[in-house]
Amino acid sequence: MGNEKELSIIEHIDELRKRLMVVVVFFIVGTAGGFLLAKPLINYLQYSEEAKSISLNAFNVTDPFIIYLKMIVLIAVIIISPVLLYQLWSFVSPGLHETERKVTLSYIPFGFILFLGGISFSYFVLFPYIIKFMMKLSNDLGIVQTIGINEYFNFLFQITIPFGLIFQLPILTLFLTRLGIIQPNILVKVRKYAFLVLFIIAAFITPPDLFSHLFVTVPLFILYELSIIVSRFGYRKYLKAEQQRQIEELQNQNPEQ
Repeated sequence: MGNEKELSIIEHIDELRKRLMVVVVFFIVGTAGGFLLAKPLINYLQYSEEAKSISLNAFNVTDPFIIYLKMIVLIAVIIISPVLLYQLWSFVSPGLHETERKVTLSYIPFGFILFLGGISFSYFVLFPYIIKFMMKLSNDLGIVQTIGINEYFNFLFQITIPFGLIFQLPILTLFLTRLGIIQPNILVKVRKYAFLVLFIIAAFITPPDLFSHLFVTVPLFILYELSIIVSRFGYRKYLKAEQQRQIEELQNQNPEQ
């Protein structure tokens, strides 16, 4: 028994190593794509409508290189994110039933679309409002802002990437529900605590005024409510699959029936 358990652990570690090697290979390929796309994307972000009123400066000799490297890595991660999700699914799929494997595999494209949707929402809707607010506040206070390009892009990444991850909430909820890990009634019970957490998250990434706070908080609350809806849908599917599984087990135990 001990040897079988140890063998199982070794097999899992070996499987994880193989999955990580695949990710590394695709990351190298994605990095090559990042080299091609980084410069035009940086130029676009520098001279877009949102940044045209800002004079960006390099305060350190290495700032342009650091921004270029960060952009390459970010582009590479976005490009290979479907591969990352697939490798994660492949690692956990042996523990799933056939129906669960097919269903959860179909979540990968939607997860990628939601990630891009979260980034797009934060950049095209939220980010311009924050920039305008900060510029207006600086003018009202008589402050001349001298913004470093490294700080500008770091701020941009801090605004956009978290939203890409937060927008995964409905898919993550549906995935965990189909596995029977969470239930929609639990999400309803903890709704007020979840809203408090989302409210705090919104406070960290928005300017200190009520309108901008609500501008971010309301979409986050809608995402949570959407997660409850998809969880109810997924839970009905989970219960149906469990009933079918029990029927099949009974039939296997009593083949003569």
